Amino acid sequence: MIKWRGIRFGLHPLFVLVMLASVATGQFPEIIVLFAIVLIHEMGHLIAARGFGWTVREVKLLPFGGVVEVKEAGALPVREEVWVAVAGPLQNVWLAGAGWLLGQAGLVDGLWAEDFIRANLLLIFFNLLPILPLDGGKLLQAWVSLRLPYHRTLVLCARISLVFSAIVLAASVAPLAFGGQLHLNLFVIGLFLLASNWANSRNVPFLFLRFLVHRKKRAERRIDAGTLVRPIVLAEHRPLTAALRLFMKEGYHLIYVMKNGRIAKVVPENAVIDAFFRQISPENADKRIFM
Repeated sequence: MIKWRGIRFGLHPLFVLVMLASVATGQFPEIIVLFAIVLIHEMGHLIAARGFGWTVREVKLLPFGGVVEVKEAGALPVREEVWVAVAGPLQNVWLAGAGWLLGQAGLVDGLWAEDFIRANLLLIFFNLLPILPLDGGKLLQAWVSLRLPYHRTLVLCARISLVFSAIVLAASVAPLAFGGQLHLNLFVIGLFLLASNWANSRNVPFLFLRFLVHRKKRAERRIDAGTLVRPIVLAEHRPLTAALRLFMKEGYHLIYVMKNGRIAKVVPENAVIDAFFRQISPENADKRIFM
């Protein structure tokens, strides 16, 4: 792992395994090219994230892309999340175009150019699958968060990611049923995605708590700039978590507390968040809060 300008860069163990396998099978030059493609892909995400002022902590490279870890995760504008997610595949678009031009000009071997173009196109296609932490999964989550409360968004996207991870795993073993061979690389990647998203689905409560922690500061900036309010109407006997579960990622909320069919009081979302965190203690600060 190396550190540059306060950002840690490292290889995921899965990438290390793929590199070792390439050495054993005599495909080390191919894995170096893949490493360069993935690095440029991830630099696209990094440059876009830094351009929006995100605090990037770590960049971890995987055989099919990478993961950019940011401090403000869960509290970033959807518009910015979309641009950062798209910035990675866009690098593969120009890389594929450059490979085609170099091949047409005779500056590189034609077969190498074809393999280079194919690698970039495969990376684009795979990364746009609706699976977290792939770019397609991030784009799906951003889109859903504009239409559903954020807690429901996290739950739904975790389940979709699990289903599609299982499909990838099934696709890797499907040839065995027809006398073919196991797609080992796809099997390992599918297994990783399935395990990763199983853990992610179990961590939804903590992801939502992180969203709430960052929410207050972002809400204050919205109020200063002026913003439209999204009302939430709840009966007086409902717990605080019922209101929090209805928070949309974008916008600011006023909670209308109803009693006997009348508005008993109107509470700004910051007051609800503060009251919720005052209730948390070491005894109840676990995932059961938002199960």
